[in-house]
Amino acid sequence: MQPTFDSQKPLFLSIAEWLEDAILAGAYKEESQVPSITEISLSYKINPATALKGVNMLVDSGLLYKKRGLGMFVATGACKKLLRRRQEQFYEDFIRPLAAEAKRLEIGADELSAMVKRGYEQ
Repeated sequence: MQPTFDSQKPLFLSIAEWLEDAILAGAYKEESQVPSITEISLSYKINPATALKGVNMLVDSGLLYKKRGLGMFVATGACKKLLRRRQEQFYEDFIRPLAAEAKRLEIGADELSAMVKRGYEQ
């Protein structure tokens, strides 16, 4: 998995999201080691301070932890925590606006549900 660097987003956020995506995809299992700051900065030709800032975001949120002298590791429960957080973000970013627009268009909950199901099956 390669990080995608969106010009609208700070690099450290792209690094954090890349690691999150890799954890969700199973590339880094719980209690496994993630690439070092040096490896990340060299691989993607970014400043080590930028890589560190992205990794520290995940440490601060409890997804990664540091083993002194060994590196950074994926915390137990990180995948479930990430899923819950991303699902809540999905709700806020997509479902709430969708429901609000459906109400404006007088689309009922059952009809909206059927539309979503139809879209999901396609």
